[in-house]
Amino acid sequence: MAYAFSLDDVAFLRSAERVLSECAELDPTRIPDVEAARRIAGERAAAVLETVALRRKARAKLDVRGWLFTGDALQQASASAVARHRAARLQGRDVHDVTCSIGADLVELAKVADRVVGSDVDSVRLAMARHNCPDVPLVRADALHPVSRGTVIVADPARRDARGRRWRPEDFAPPLDRLAEVYAGRELAVKVSPGLDFTALTWADEVELVSLDGQVREACLWTGGLASTGRRATVLRSDGPQWTITSDEADDIGAGAPGEWIIDPDGAVVRAGLVKHYGARHGLWQLDERIAYLTGDEPPPGVRAFRIFEHGPYQEKALRVALKRHDIGRLEILVRGLDIDPDALRKRLKLRGTGAATAVLTRIGRSPVAFLCTAAA
Repeated sequence: MAYAFSLDDVAFLRSAERVLSECAELDPTRIPDVEAARRIAGERAAAVLETVALRRKARAKLDVRGWLFTGDALQQASASAVARHRAARLQGRDVHDVTCSIGADLVELAKVADRVVGSDVDSVRLAMARHNCPDVPLVRADALHPVSRGTVIVADPARRDARGRRWRPEDFAPPLDRLAEVYAGRELAVKVSPGLDFTALTWADEVELVSLDGQVREACLWTGGLASTGRRATVLRSDGPQWTITSDEADDIGAGAPGEWIIDPDGAVVRAGLVKHYGARHGLWQLDERIAYLTGDEPPPGVRAFRIFEHGPYQEKALRVALKRHDIGRLEILVRGLDIDPDALRKRLKLRGTGAATAVLTRIGRSPVAFLCTAAA
């Protein structure tokens, strides 16, 4: 169970950077390191060890140093690149983050907003935010009791409690529809899980799905003047340009025979329901109108693509023969539209070759089809 920080813990940690530095390399799972932390930090050893562990974990997600976290707050916090993208859409505005938590969004909003204020009902997280974002005005307040006027409202409702993850929007804290009701007439930017059924959230004028380095991270619901389209997919890269595609673009592609390549669109594009729009932009077409794979003779840059070297009706025995003929011993198996467990199938295939390939197993119409491919470098 995660450590439960107290306000006294936070008060100590805010002035204990030397102690935290001395314990920075200790491992809380090793008894000798726990004993060392107790000699250095005394009764605050548990809080110190949890903090140094969370700081190490945060390095892969947040562009910050010296921050304070709770485990749940760090888990729900947006990656810095994603928070930065969302903040850019609010440049020059007055913004109130009504669920500011430990400040992962606040720190990016403060760089671009005209004015920004944060609030949270959790006193411990708010105390941590005061440490993490010392120049941002903060107030303790319930998100469902407005304490600002004329501001854009940013919210990130909690999706976990002591029993685990919450999946229904009405179980979020605060509930999504209640949040929209309280701030009716105000412009909203609400971060949510990318797996939600967005059709039920009729108050959202734009649904944006965001991925970072190939992983779908979150969705954001935009209302009023903040919305500029119905659906949007935004693809962010740590080492390359970002791009976006919207439901306003053309989607007039059909399904046809396989081209030279199979293209697996970014997950944000798939989740946003923009596979056809992406295909139309890049001159691609679908293998089947109900399957999210695309095909064509030239893959777009920065997308997972697989050059086809053999394809035909899928049967496990026929696949095994083909793999043996091509001397394949290492096989990536991608499945879409078929009830196949890739790991179980790989074991049954008993691969013994020296080469590598990707098997794309899908269906065209009602027929299962197998594509043997070479993944693009």
